[in-house]
Amino acid sequence: MTEETVFVDYYEMLRVSPGAEIESIQRVHRALAARYHPDNLETGDLERFLLVNEAFKVLSDPEKRKDFDANYKSKKENPMPVFLTKEFTEGVDGEVNRRMGLLCLLYTQRRINPVLPALSVLEIEQMMFIPREHLLFTIWYLKAKRQIIQDDRSSLMITAEGIDFMEANLPEHKTMYKMLEAADLGNRYSITKSETNGTAP
Repeated sequence: MTEETVFVDYYEMLRVSPGAEIESIQRVHRALAARYHPDNLETGDLERFLLVNEAFKVLSDPEKRKDFDANYKSKKENPMPVFLTKEFTEGVDGEVNRRMGLLCLLYTQRRINPVLPALSVLEIEQMMFIPREHLLFTIWYLKAKRQIIQDDRSSLMITAEGIDFMEANLPEHKTMYKMLEAADLGNRYSITKSETNGTAP
């Protein structure tokens, strides 16, 4: 993985929305810092503890947060590297992987932002770098299976059935598993082509 591919999303790291008030950020930081503190024998994790503290330092400082938000907006408008591999674009396997990829995006969105758990089709297009016409079949299938639904603005949300399906089948999709692990660390799914073999899992 090259350094250029890594973007640490501090909002995902703290599991708060980009519009979160400082009080919410402080409350979440206290809880996560206690969970990951090295002295915590059950859930201590030094790497995550340091990342959580760094995220808090940036998001609790108005000037640092302003600079981060500008970078965050730019990164969010670019496709995620994991979706640039051919395993998401070619053949039947590509379609199967797109379904799991979309479920993972919506799962992450619901988990980190339960107040606004939906993503628009345009946002999904940008994140997956897949043309809308190629996503229509994917969206139709997942809606027919009741794994995703639309809100009153036609944005998409994962359902409980979608979460159950994703969690049951995720171990077979190694790339998607890495993607969710990266999201847990606030690393915006920075999986490069060299980390995949270009074939379906």
